[in-house]
Amino acid sequence: MTITITAFERSPDRGKGLARDMRVRWALEEVGQPYDVRLLSFKAMKEPAHLALHPFGQIPTYEQSDLVLFESGAIVFHIAERHAGLLPGDANARARAITWMFAALNTVEPPIFERDLARILERDKPWYEQRLRVLEDSIRKRLGGLSSRLGDADWLDGAFSGGDLLMVSVLLRLKGSNLLEEYPNLSAYLARGEGRPAYKRAFDAQLAVFTASSTG
Repeated sequence: MTITITAFERSPDRGKGLARDMRVRWALEEVGQPYDVRLLSFKAMKEPAHLALHPFGQIPTYEQSDLVLFESGAIVFHIAERHAGLLPGDANARARAITWMFAALNTVEPPIFERDLARILERDKPWYEQRLRVLEDSIRKRLGGLSSRLGDADWLDGAFSGGDLLMVSVLLRLKGSNLLEEYPNLSAYLARGEGRPAYKRAFDAQLAVFTASSTG
């Protein structure tokens, strides 16, 4: 059965590949699975039809036959479990890759996402500069640990895995920032992820939606 995912009709990231449907698109491209995309307006995301798929009214969702999933990490994990290419065959290596998937979303992403929100919503607040320093200190701690573990390797644990896919997706929010540039091996790691043919196909597909919506 055809896979259908949902994505923003007008992405707030302006085609930079940060919206979370990008992770799902990339995973499907990596494993060679075709998919359809249903585009949603912000209004439609809060209507009953979509809330039945995603109780929090967000994107992406994943539909295949009678299976409906939400949360990008859970969707990527589902794809990785069912198609070769994102999880190693060895049981221990597989468990480590899954650990990195959780680490990307639970440890590395939260302060990075909070920094983005603060920069958008709190710039005019008297506590903004202090809050930004606290968040950036937290990000540096996460990046320092990640940089030390990666070292001079191409990927986090041998071959590219779902852990790398999600970690690169998270680091994209820091692309071009002084924070990421403090860790050259992480900048190179991000560039390797972006250089993968499957990433490029997913990025081009998401960018095409923004380009069409901005000129339509």
